[in-house]
Amino acid sequence: MRRKRLIVLVVAVTAIVGAGAFAVFAADKVKGTAAGTAAAYFSAWRQGDVLGMERLVHQPPADFVPRHRALSEELHVESIALTPGPLRRTGEESAEVPFAGVRRLAELGAWPFDGTLRLAVRERAWKVLWTPETLHPLLKDGARLELGEIETTSAEFVTSEGDRIPHDSYADAYLDPLKPEFAEARSGWELLLRTPGQPDRSLLSKQPAANVERTTLSRSVQAAAARALDAVDDSTIVVVRPSTGEILGLADRLRDDYSAVRDVFPPGSIFKTVTAAALLKSGLDPLAEVPCPGSYTVPGFRTIRNDGEVDRGTVTFTDAFAHSCNTTFVEQATTRLTSAALAETAAEWGFGRQVVTGIGGSCGAVPVTESVDTFAEDVIGQGEVVTTPLCMAALAAAVESGTWRSPRLLSKEQVRRVDGATIEDVRMDEGVVRALRDMMAAVVDHGTASAMGLPAGVAGKTGTAETPDGRPHAWFIGYRDDLAFCVFVRHGGSGRGAAVPVAVRFLNGL
Repeated sequence: MRRKRLIVLVVAVTAIVGAGAFAVFAADKVKGTAAGTAAAYFSAWRQGDVLGMERLVHQPPADFVPRHRALSEELHVESIALTPGPLRRTGEESAEVPFAGVRRLAELGAWPFDGTLRLAVRERAWKVLWTPETLHPLLKDGARLELGEIETTSAEFVTSEGDRIPHDSYADAYLDPLKPEFAEARSGWELLLRTPGQPDRSLLSKQPAANVERTTLSRSVQAAAARALDAVDDSTIVVVRPSTGEILGLADRLRDDYSAVRDVFPPGSIFKTVTAAALLKSGLDPLAEVPCPGSYTVPGFRTIRNDGEVDRGTVTFTDAFAHSCNTTFVEQATTRLTSAALAETAAEWGFGRQVVTGIGGSCGAVPVTESVDTFAEDVIGQGEVVTTPLCMAALAAAVESGTWRSPRLLSKEQVRRVDGATIEDVRMDEGVVRALRDMMAAVVDHGTASAMGLPAGVAGKTGTAETPDGRPHAWFIGYRDDLAFCVFVRHGGSGRGAAVPVAVRFLNGL
């Protein structure tokens, strides 16, 4: 009996010792692993399970759940992608997991960030050591993220093809003042980091799209016009499509705030195109033989001279035009025309007429005068005659097409809205137009613009206009197929020497 009781006692003691040892072993064991806790945290984060994330955090702040939800709602987060890197041990009971994240914001798209998830053993379990930087590395020192709306009113002009206006093409002076007319209020978005004591920092933005308005400018024509002027100061090129009146190119390098569209200048011999039209209407035949002496004195009045007082003897009226004989034009006009008749013809070809371009503009003037001396000067584009480069491009276009059209930079509908008016096309006299085409072709073939490198098919008229305040203005107007142009170099010298080379570069650059 004693032996039996002893055995029972030994068994009981053994059981008690074993239970104590198990309790000590169980008390020393850490719940979970660093890798498992990190994986569970990332999984809950991807699923938007903020409560599940909170359970894995050691002593989460009281606003843990609302802070996560508020960030997603305020930034309009549509989704989040998380890519953990390899776990790194930082101690016996601490570790960290670097990760890459991408939040996709509804208004701004993908927003990538990098972070580090830190873990440690707390209360015998692996827990996440959470700080605001865990949510995003920039959320420290009291910083906060805000999504704000950007409101701007803007407009952008493009070419007729929908392309951007070529850079440095000298068209801004005409397009920029138009922007308020077409600007529309639109909204964009910006993600800001606001840190106390520091200036706001823009992290991501999407600027509001400007209202895009097409002009009539051709990208290739505008670029060629601008490049042709690059080496020529105080100059401009206006290019018009004869069949429509559309302004295909408007490159303006005029100095001192002068405008190719609004400001007028003496046209010199390019105005002989208008005088020739008036003489043709009076019955002078293009092939009629006329004198071209070196000088001509209007009976009882002033003397007019050719450039260099060149005496060409007797020539056809067409060749007098081709060689720009001042004396021929003054003699024929003062014996066949009146100042009123010249002004009337000029009005038919656009002078004094309203233009509706969408950017303003004028077309010059040919005043009626009682002075014979002034009339003689008007005939050759001096005197009181003034015009704009825009108007002379339209005149060249009218010769090519046979119809005068108001040049325009915008669509007909937009021009009507901006200018509040429309201008009807004017059909020109067919006989006069045919003769002018032949005469302008002769200028390039064997006249003042010959042997200058102009491409085949170009017809035109040179002009050199004397000025009281410096060197003469240089002009050249012309056309080729459905493209008409005016080159003007203020105080540039002669039309042949200064304006024609610009036209050559322009046309060869198309």
